[in-house]
Amino acid sequence: MLFLVVSTPRPERPSEVAAARQSFWPWIASYRDKNICRHIYARTGRGAVAVFDVESNNDLHRILNEWADIIPAHFDTYPLVDAEATAQLLAAQAAAKT
Repeated sequence: MLFLVVSTPRPERPSEVAAARQSFWPWIASYRDKNICRHIYARTGRGAVAVFDVESNNDLHRILNEWADIIPAHFDTYPLVDAEATAQLLAAQAAAKT
């Protein structure tokens, strides 16, 4: 299951959370190494955008709780559909219509 996650950290002073922000990158690297985090980008200012490939909603829930323990944030989550799966669905719909 693919999810786009957009984090918006709490509005603390950047200097107050610098150490936590530094510890975030090694933490997320472990998920990148396992190909669970497919992409991660820092947002201008603060925050991040990530694409996760997880087995279940529970897995995503656990990851976001770990993330919030490092950097408390609000998370917007969007379920995604792989482009290949979308192409297959569209082909099946077109075939069923004929």
